[in-house]
Amino acid sequence: QKVSVEVLAHLEHLALVDFRDSEGVERLQKAIQFADQLHEVNTDGVEPMDSVLEDRCLYLREDDVTEGNCTKELLENAREKVEEYFVAPPG
Repeated sequence: QKVSVEVLAHLEHLALVDFRDSEGVERLQKAIQFADQLHEVNTDGVEPMDSVLEDRCLYLREDDVTEGNCTKELLENAREKVEEYFVAPPG
């Protein structure tokens, strides 16, 4: 299965990964082939799950910021960054 240039460009933008070389494209194609196996699973009559923990109540915790405003210092640790984001994996 071939991956179109448009799809590659869109994935590069979303994932910040370069698919310009043949190795990157080959890895992507293998990942798609692996994921395509899910189409073979018969899910007739199976209700979608809201959570893998359906039998438990999920809760939201309060996010109280006690420290912060240290973006600049944190990004100094990055080998590679784009705007204010770490690039992972680097390269």
